[in-house]
Amino acid sequence: MRSHPWLRLSIIFLVAIATFQIAFAPVRIVHWQPEFLAPRLHLNLGLDLQGGSHLVLEAQDSPAGPATPEAVDAALRVIQNRIDQLGVVEPTLERQGSRRIIIELPGIQDPQRAIDLIGKTALLEFVDTGNTPVPEHARWSTDGKTIRLPTPNAQPVPLEKKVILTGADLADAQAGFDQNTGQPIVNFQFKGPGAKTFEQFTASHIGQYLTIVLDNEVISSPVIRTAISGGRGQISGGFHDLTDARTLAVLLRGGALPVPVEVVENRTIGPLLGRDSIERSLRAGWIGGAMVVLFMALYYGFPGVLADVALALYVLLVLGTLVALRATLTLPGIAGIILSVGMAVDANVIIFEKVKEELRAGKTLWAALQSGWNRAFVTIVDSNVTTLLAALVLFVLGSGPIRGFAVTLSIGVLASMYTAITVTRAFVDAAVALGLQRPVTRMAVGEGRAATERT
Repeated sequence: MRSHPWLRLSIIFLVAIATFQIAFAPVRIVHWQPEFLAPRLHLNLGLDLQGGSHLVLEAQDSPAGPATPEAVDAALRVIQNRIDQLGVVEPTLERQGSRRIIIELPGIQDPQRAIDLIGKTALLEFVDTGNTPVPEHARWSTDGKTIRLPTPNAQPVPLEKKVILTGADLADAQAGFDQNTGQPIVNFQFKGPGAKTFEQFTASHIGQYLTIVLDNEVISSPVIRTAISGGRGQISGGFHDLTDARTLAVLLRGGALPVPVEVVENRTIGPLLGRDSIERSLRAGWIGGAMVVLFMALYYGFPGVLADVALALYVLLVLGTLVALRATLTLPGIAGIILSVGMAVDANVIIFEKVKEELRAGKTLWAALQSGWNRAFVTIVDSNVTTLLAALVLFVLGSGPIRGFAVTLSIGVLASMYTAITVTRAFVDAAVALGLQRPVTRMAVGEGRAATERT
């Protein structure tokens, strides 16, 4: 260990390079060729940092059944499926009470689109209307006995809703464009018995209308011109653009809500708030970090400088781990990182003080380093394990930002133990092996004089 610290330094260097690649991705492989990019931290930001939409939904009773806790749980799963297909990074969904669902969507600045996507029951029905075409946006009554046409002061018209198939029979739905008209469409495909039922119905009702209904509102009412085999079909008309078609496709793939929901709170958190929070946090982090680096360098001299280098690697490890875990960074998470930075410095202080005690007791430099690190190891492990246990309790019992704080704190504590016990020691051993014993022993300065190095 005395004369060959280079293997440990090589491993530390490789870990640093790998972590930097994970966190900032400066090199990307395209067709087996490296492509060099500007380093950019690929870290997901939470709602409080980048803004987004905060929604509170409340389940409602319906003729189909009451809003029981089981029905609300099923609705939450459907909403989760819809949001996953929307591509929102790290959304937050949780129950509140017996009927409410809290939803946070980072990066979504258009709350109305989120409401349209999440809050719709999305019950798709294929209705046999015989020889009667039904105009778009006409609405059936809840009991399915009458329909109201989309004209001013229209009165309900008797027309029974004969449902042939529902969205539960769909296997897939994808948005696209009609090759002939260029208009947005949604192509769908039925699964299992639904495909057979669709084929048989279209074969026996050529020349009649199959009306497509979403949440009792007519989307389109096409005429059946030929038997449709394979269970494939197309929804056209009523789409302003491709985004509308994609929204419907997401709703159909996600399934219908078992109970209707009502938006009781709709709040948009602007990006300016998040940007201000980031700037303040970064400013505080830079100031605090500079003070820590300066203190370590002035008080402990050359070993303090080595500890500062290890501290920089600690920050890189924390960021790389968060990116690798696809974690979302929030303000409480930043607080956890800053707290763990203090613990990382504390570990180095404990180690250096133990080494100073050994040097002042008359031990040689190598013996002081060995004994000091061994004595500090037990103290560092005890203090960090208690912190990890507290973080575990916060993670298990907490939710949302509390969990984010616990995760970043735990990652920071583990990284601080690694850098203080392993990285700083490797740097100090390498410095001594290079003949820099005198700068290292200056950490044992007493009343203005350096301790004498003994060999």
